[in-house]
Amino acid sequence: MRVRVGVDIVGVDRLRRLLVEHADALDTLFTHREQSYCLGKRRRFEHLAARFAAKEAVLKAFGTGMGQRMHWTDVEIINEVLGRPRVYLHGEVARWAERKRLADLDVSLSHTEGWAIAQAVAVWNESGGGCALSFD
Repeated sequence: MRVRVGVDIVGVDRLRRLLVEHADALDTLFTHREQSYCLGKRRRFEHLAARFAAKEAVLKAFGTGMGQRMHWTDVEIINEVLGRPRVYLHGEVARWAERKRLADLDVSLSHTEGWAIAQAVAVWNESGGGCALSFD
């Protein structure tokens, strides 16, 4: 097994300006489930910024950055019933992770008025045993 870590920090005001100035940015960066969760919150831009930081942290843990056919919505951060964030992979990111034998992926988020931070930990199966995760 091989473990990789990624971390990212996002300025909440910077993300707020981006979303206000570019009408299509919300749908480009966030899935409908992410939007539904965050836009229902009183501090919605902090929640959105934390999810964007998580997407970046996941891609850093993968060692890829944003690849050519990848989309921001290919990495989705949804809270479980008790509030723990969970990563769902879709599209090209899911296919890439499956090919590289991603075995486990975890993420942690935190935010304040001005900043959002996320850390991702990816565990890779280096043997030929296949992938332990299921992808959408």
